[in-house]
Amino acid sequence: MIVITNPIPTTNEISTIHSLFKNGLELLHIRKPDFSVAEMKAFLLEIKLEFRQQLVLHSHHQLAPAFGINRIHLTQNIRKEISSETLYLYNEQGIRLSTSTHDIESFNDLRIFFEYGFLSPVFSSISKTNYESDTSLFESIKNRTNFSTQLVALGGIYSENISETIEAGFDDVALLGTIWNSNNPIENFKLCQQIVLSY
Repeated sequence: MIVITNPIPTTNEISTIHSLFKNGLELLHIRKPDFSVAEMKAFLLEIKLEFRQQLVLHSHHQLAPAFGINRIHLTQNIRKEISSETLYLYNEQGIRLSTSTHDIESFNDLRIFFEYGFLSPVFSSISKTNYESDTSLFESIKNRTNFSTQLVALGGIYSENISETIEAGFDDVALLGTIWNSNNPIENFKLCQQIVLSY
């Protein structure tokens, strides 16, 4: 299971991140689109060294080696601009790649370089107002042909719809709003984790 940071700073964010890892979080995506390089460095320095290899950078990818991070995430727009040669070099350097997609056709077209891809929004987003898909992604994933890349559901995921999501054919889920918009982020995480691990 994956958690994505809130794009904006949240109360007790670093202590929550450490608690998530201590409770079994596998990967944390650092998505802070407005951060400068200096702000990103400061943020990463606050995260304990023991958890750095479980971080995935969405921006300022050049910082990854200095922080012992070997995972980067490419947005849909950046992915379309990057050549196969560059993706190959990332893989050769031991960089593990993930990316974002918003329709099953784009997911099916992902090349072998990507370990997993987000498909979103599966449900109406918890963290973004009026952000929902024009088509049913549950219906469209019946047309999935790419099984070498893990398919990760994102958007409106919380404990009550995880079972439905996994049973529909998604390999994993990513959480954002159900963690950061909650008064009990760790309890929410543990509940969602328990459901995912039951499959």
